[in-house]
Amino acid sequence: MNNSESHPGENQTISPGFILVGFSYLNELQILLFLLLLLIYLLTLMGNLLVILLIKLNPSLHTPMYFFLVNLSFLEMCFTSSVVPQLLVHLLVEEKTISLVGCAAQMYVYSIMGLTECCLLAAMAYDRYVAICHPLHYTTIMSGRVCAELAGASWLISITVEIVPTVWIFSLPFCGSYCIHHFFCDIPPVLKMVCADTSNIRIVGFIVTGLFVINPFLLILLSYVRIISTILKLPSAEGRRKAFSTCSSHLTVVTFFYGTALITYLVPKSDSTKESDQMISLMNTIVAPLLNPLIYTLRNKEVKGAMRKAVVKSIFAHSR
Repeated sequence: MNNSESHPGENQTISPGFILVGFSYLNELQILLFLLLLLIYLLTLMGNLLVILLIKLNPSLHTPMYFFLVNLSFLEMCFTSSVVPQLLVHLLVEEKTISLVGCAAQMYVYSIMGLTECCLLAAMAYDRYVAICHPLHYTTIMSGRVCAELAGASWLISITVEIVPTVWIFSLPFCGSYCIHHFFCDIPPVLKMVCADTSNIRIVGFIVTGLFVINPFLLILLSYVRIISTILKLPSAEGRRKAFSTCSSHLTVVTFFYGTALITYLVPKSDSTKESDQMISLMNTIVAPLLNPLIYTLRNKEVKGAMRKAVVKSIFAHSR
């Protein structure tokens, strides 16, 4: 497929887009992968939407913790939707192309969601810290206004910060085969297509990562050090169990999110293959958004209680 136009004496070319190689190596198995990913995608949308509706329709769940959970569920729907629909199309068609504008848009939205999730998880950790370590001042500290400001700042910071690297990358010349050995436009594989010095962009990337990925993670760690220290001082085993149960869902989500991100972006590429990199990215972009609503519903008594009430109410309404 000729997607480029060569210029004599130059290594760079001009192209209307990229070819996302993705899972082309699976050949006939791409249909099976399509069906599996379609099922996971639909379950992800329904699961996160169910969590949002349960919280919105139950006044008992109108607390800071569940306010942040609504934001997280909405984010997960956007996160997976930035990648999966196009991947599903590419699993069915021969030409797995994406325009430069489409690639830039996908990278921008995906990056926004990743950065926002880091900030939201930190805000949720802070909420648990205040609830357990300063319970008498909880309603004062975590007021509705503070929660809205924390959530709004998480979204606004990400939307603003990610403009610079995205515009910068796509203002540079691209060259080579224009084949991205990935199933979506992530920053590392797209940077490999740039035929110019990318050292300054990488420095900016390190700064953004340090400020908005590592710092939130350190805040989460600090919060849980204080939380665990406070829980261990509680006099009764039952009190310790109840206190920790309010954090277990969040801690599980944080572990999975940062664990997969760590493997995806920080493990030396010499130790991995393109196929293994793609499978890890699948875990981060497709499986994690499905697991998060399951984790919060299966490990949270209040959400399970709200779900039971909704089911009973629905059955009663249909039986009348």
